Amino acid sequence: MHHHPLTIRSLIPQWLPLAATWLMMATEGPFLAAVIARLAEPKFNLAAYGVAFSFALIVESPIIMMMSASTALVKDSGTYRRLRNFTLALNAGITAVMLIFLIPPVFFFVAEALIGLPAQVATLAYWTTAALLPWPAAIGFRRFYQGVLISRRLTRRVAYGTVIRIASMTATAVALVSLTELPGSVVGGLSLSAAVIVEAVVSRFMTAASIADLLGKADAPDIARFTYGYITRFYYPLALTSLLALGVQPLITLFIGRSNHALESLAVLPVINSLVFVFRSFGLSLQEVTIAHLGDGREGYAVLRRFATIVGAGAFAGLALIGFTPLSALWFQNVSGLTPELAAFALAPIMIQAVIPAASVLLAFQHAVLVHAKVTMPITLGTAIEVTGIVLVMACMVFFTGVTGAVAASIALVAGRAAANAYLSVPFLRVVRSEL
Repeated sequence: MHHHPLTIRSLIPQWLPLAATWLMMATEGPFLAAVIARLAEPKFNLAAYGVAFSFALIVESPIIMMMSASTALVKDSGTYRRLRNFTLALNAGITAVMLIFLIPPVFFFVAEALIGLPAQVATLAYWTTAALLPWPAAIGFRRFYQGVLISRRLTRRVAYGTVIRIASMTATAVALVSLTELPGSVVGGLSLSAAVIVEAVVSRFMTAASIADLLGKADAPDIARFTYGYITRFYYPLALTSLLALGVQPLITLFIGRSNHALESLAVLPVINSLVFVFRSFGLSLQEVTIAHLGDGREGYAVLRRFATIVGAGAFAGLALIGFTPLSALWFQNVSGLTPELAAFALAPIMIQAVIPAASVLLAFQHAVLVHAKVTMPITLGTAIEVTGIVLVMACMVFFTGVTGAVAASIALVAGRAAANAYLSVPFLRVVRSEL
């Protein structure tokens, strides 16, 4: 396949659809929360939906990195078949975990005895988790096929898939609200599952020509070393990375519960996180684009580094513009609906977190170069260092200073990310210098 020389101008149409995909995904949670909030018993249902979604997210976390793996590894018939089989096995495994968790004595022990949910919320959460049963495996299929599309420079199709998913989610939610008496949390769970199943099917359909092309390609001479053991060694550090990254959120919530102004902090953090996530999405979308365009001899490195610098600077400037100007009041009060008191409370945390989008771009670039070089273990160690940094700083802030929980969390998140970036710079530079 012939490719023209890589330029920043040629990268933009590859990156924009993925950035748009992440941005659209950032709207799913607020949309479903808004639906649930308008149905019967919103407080119980919102709590149940939040708990069920966090359970499903942790079960799903090992499969999240399949898009990066597929982008990096699928080159011909043999690599496609083996990674597809690996994905199927991993999907079966996470679905089995979800089924075991749905055995009533297991679920209610975790929900009531460990977390301390009221019986009504625990029951709603049970049925919502059951509605989310197909969700993790559907995401596994989708991300595997999306990786194939990205490696073939077909990123626009990934964005089309996301548009179809959001349309399916909206249509399912509207139909369930209109035609059934289901609780709001179950409506949310079924809408998410239906949407991701549709997107997985559409992604498979959109990759049909690419798969036919791959199956027609002769296997590389070194296909014998591409064993399931090799795939496992490559992939498990990536799976561990997302498991650690998603596991840190409950720890932050635990510390905030023991902090100054705990209630206000818990109220504003989701709003702050969703705003930061919008600007972080630019970095999240950079990882697969970098893997796909680096080239076998890293010939795309210099252009991709310049592109990452521009994206990082833009993401920082965008969030800083909101955080450090009167736009913050407009966003937090008029758009997010916070009271003036809570909007003022959110100001210091958003200023502290203004650097996070730029640090996320750097992290995505570091991860991409390491994944491309098949050096994945430092990614896990970097995430472990980030999580440890967040927990240690959070503990010191909460127990030894008088700062509010939201400020403590913001400082801890920045410190953890900075520690990960610093640690990863060593293996990252080693890979770059060995190849350039």
